Amino acid sequence: MIDTHARKWADPVIDKTAEWFLRRHWTANQVTVLAFGIGVLTGPLIYFNAGWAAFICLWISGFLDTVDGAMARKTRPSAFGTVLDITFDRLVEASVLLGLAFRYPDLMWLLLLLSVSILFSITVFLTVGNMSERSGVKSFYYQAGLAERTEGFILFSIMMLFPSFLLYSTALFLFVETFTALQRLLEAKRLLKEQDENATD
Repeated sequence: MIDTHARKWADPVIDKTAEWFLRRHWTANQVTVLAFGIGVLTGPLIYFNAGWAAFICLWISGFLDTVDGAMARKTRPSAFGTVLDITFDRLVEASVLLGLAFRYPDLMWLLLLLSVSILFSITVFLTVGNMSERSGVKSFYYQAGLAERTEGFILFSIMMLFPSFLLYSTALFLFVETFTALQRLLEAKRLLKEQDENATD
């Protein structure tokens, strides 16, 4: 939700950073790898009780993850770059969840349920993006929803920085993620039904 509505405010900073990397002859895929390298550190940092360092790494990674897309649009978008971007995003999220699960094993069961809800949501998201004839700033149809990447980062941040509330923040994240998956599934039913009807006209 935040990604969809606040993008216009963040775009000037993202574009300037993208131009800074391009002037130094970086490619979008190189920035994607850099974002991954920084983001995947979050799990080990959480495990070793360095919550603030994990928080900083997560948000730097998330910012660079938007910069690589801006770089791709300013040059030549790469299909493999999209695959790399989406794959690395999931691995960064997995790093956060693993770090939390190993640091707080009593809540591993709830973190596992959260992982399942994220898997549910991203499956719907990617499948609809592939099946839809629409496209957006990405190379596939981007389904908005209650929980987009920024909301996920905010909830991850709360989980990292306030472990005494981890049970409640994880449960909230689980609810929001499941709601988003169902929201996208219902939208997909409407969207793809219209698409099939138009194809038969």
